[in-house]
Amino acid sequence: MSVIVTDSGFAADDWTLGFDSDTALDLASDVDPSGVAFDDAQIIRVDFPSFADGRGFTIARLLRLRGYTGRLRAKGHMINEQYAMARRSGFDEVEISDDLAARQPEDHWTARANWQQHDYQARMRG
Repeated sequence: MSVIVTDSGFAADDWTLGFDSDTALDLASDVDPSGVAFDDAQIIRVDFPSFADGRGFTIARLLRLRGYTGRLRAKGHMINEQYAMARRSGFDEVEISDDLAARQPEDHWTARANWQQHDYQARMRG
C-alpha cells in the first residue's frame, strides 16, 4: 500500500481509475518529457527510484512548462525534506510507501507544507 502526501497531510489514494487506464501515465525517472503525449492524461506519476535521484523534479517542471495542467504525482523514494522542492517544481502530491510513512510521520511532512512562504524567488520579488 501507499500513502498520499498533500499540503494538508496524509491521505488515502483517491485515484479510482487505476494507473493502467488511458487517462493515467506512469513515467520513469529517465524519460524525456518532450516526447510525452499527455493530452488525455488526468494524472501523471513520476517515479523517484532513489531520494538522491532528482531527475523527477526536472520532468515535473518541464511537463508544467509544456502545458500539462492535470494531476501530477511524485512516486517512490522521496523524503520529507524534498517535499517543498516537489511542490515548487509542479507536483500536486507525493506517493510514499507505508514503511516510509511510519519512519517519517505526517507531522514531518506537514512541517514542509508552507513551501510557498519560504520560496527564495518570491522573497526576492517582494
